[in-house]
Amino acid sequence: MINFRCFSGSFRSGLRQLFAAALLLLWAAGLPAQTPISDAKVDALVEALREAAPPSSPDSGLYSDWRIKPDNISRWSRRCLNQEVTPEQFAADQALARQMLACVMGKVLREEFAASGNNEIVAVQRAAAWWMTGDPAQYRNGSTSAYTLRVLEAYLRFF
Repeated sequence: MINFRCFSGSFRSGLRQLFAAALLLLWAAGLPAQTPISDAKVDALVEALREAAPPSSPDSGLYSDWRIKPDNISRWSRRCLNQEVTPEQFAADQALARQMLACVMGKVLREEFAASGNNEIVAVQRAAAWWMTGDPAQYRNGSTSAYTLRVLEAYLRFF
C-alpha cells in the first residue's frame, strides 16, 4: 500500500521547489540584460578617443595623441599610478599613457553604462562627452554630438 502522507509531503516539497524556481526565472527575465564592461572594451574606448582627437598645433599646450591638458595628466597620474607623471613623460610613453587613460576611462565608461540603463552604445557616447566637456549629458548637443558619434564609430570597429 502507498503511504499517501509521505507522498503528499514530498510532492508538496517538490511543488514548492518548482514554484521557487519559476519565481526565480520570472524575476531574472524581468532584469535588463547586462553586458559587463570588460578591459577590452575600455581599451577600445581609449583607442577610439585617440583616433577621434582633433588635430592640434604643437603650441596648443596639449600632450600626446589624445590631446590632454597638463593639469589632467598630473592629477590622473597621481590617482591612477600613485606617482606624478610630467606631460613630457606622458607624451613620450604611449604604453604609460594608455595605462593611465584606461584607469580614468574605465571608471567613466562603467559609470555611464549604469547611467544609460546598461546601453553600451549610449554609454560610449556619454563617456566621450565627458571626455570632451566634462558633462556626459552633453552627448547629443551640438558639436559634442558629432564628436561622440566619431568616437562611437571608431569604438565599434573593434567589435
